[in-house]
Amino acid sequence: MLTLDKIYHAAFVLKNVARKTDLIKATKLSNKCELYLKTENLQETGSFKLRGAYYKISQLTEEEKSRGIIACSAGNHAQGVAMAASQNGIKAIICMPDGAPISKIEATKQLGADIRLVKGAYDDAYAEAIRIQEETGATFIHPFNDNEVIAGQGTIGLEILDEIEDLDAIVVPIGGGGLISGIAYAVKHLNPNIKIYGVQAAGSASMYESKIAGHPVMLESAATFADGIAVKQPGDITFDIVEKYVDKIVTVSEDEIAAAILALIEKQKVIAEGAGAVAVTAVMFDKLPLEGRKVACIVSGGNIDVNILNRVITRGLVTSGRNANLTIALSDKPGQLQQVAEIIARCGGNVVAVHHDRADANMAITSCFLKIALETRDHAQIDEIKNELSKEGFTIVTERV
Repeated sequence: MLTLDKIYHAAFVLKNVARKTDLIKATKLSNKCELYLKTENLQETGSFKLRGAYYKISQLTEEEKSRGIIACSAGNHAQGVAMAASQNGIKAIICMPDGAPISKIEATKQLGADIRLVKGAYDDAYAEAIRIQEETGATFIHPFNDNEVIAGQGTIGLEILDEIEDLDAIVVPIGGGGLISGIAYAVKHLNPNIKIYGVQAAGSASMYESKIAGHPVMLESAATFADGIAVKQPGDITFDIVEKYVDKIVTVSEDEIAAAILALIEKQKVIAEGAGAVAVTAVMFDKLPLEGRKVACIVSGGNIDVNILNRVITRGLVTSGRNANLTIALSDKPGQLQQVAEIIARCGGNVVAVHHDRADANMAITSCFLKIALETRDHAQIDEIKNELSKEGFTIVTERV
């Protein structure tokens, strides 16, 4: 059973293993609440998962350790298990989805684990790990549905309360529910007045849907670039704790997550992966009743694949109104491009690419489409540019903002 004593014991075990991460004030991300970031992305393995994995492994018997351990993970739990196993001299096999970020796969290999890539998502890797566990007798280290793992994650809640006594709310990412279960259990037992809010990616909202249904449900798919929380079904242990101690769960879109990652980089100099940014996303996009409150957001991980970081930043720029693409119908005659450029410059926009299309079958032979990529300040500036172009008689055919 999970108890507060077990969470305190986990804190004792982890004091020389897990970093007591900084809780930093984030004045530039919200003007509606007093926001703090719990920077678990700065753990040695790049995420909070080290806490639960290490504490669970520390509680195994010598006989269990001798049989080796097996785990399944999209990447962060894998690194926590691999590091803990290496430090305790235990053989570790870890099943990972074949679509897991290469950076997470390689980091786990470097920590000494035997990696088995499994076609599909996290739940497919889980099924393969269970099969291997039954075949080999290894000890399975569940990423979230385990009381010792949950206790390890709950130490984050203790650390937050040690730093901010008058906190109003904590916002936490949810995949399978281990992180929010540990934090909610610890915090609600010490200060039941603090609100605990969970956030999921809309394309992988298994706990959100389970809370509505009143029991754990299995999604048909878990579609999100936030691979750390792409879980089709929450655990029964975590679901019960969430039902009892979590006040509300909301969802955020892929575009909103990308915008939050960009904001964290640009405004706070913090690198977060998709799963690590969803709590901040919910605050930035006003998904929760937080106005005038003192709020802590868990930045749960920073292991974002550099191969997709550029695409995420680009999507974030578009979502926040920093990039825009306009298609303008023109009469194909001299001076039109100059006039369009002057209007955009007058409004303060910056043209970064121009394509003159005379071949589109949907326009008159004497016309053309001018496709322009812009750098802009925000959505209001995009609207200003469009309005000024319209006033000057130009027709905007399509725009993508």
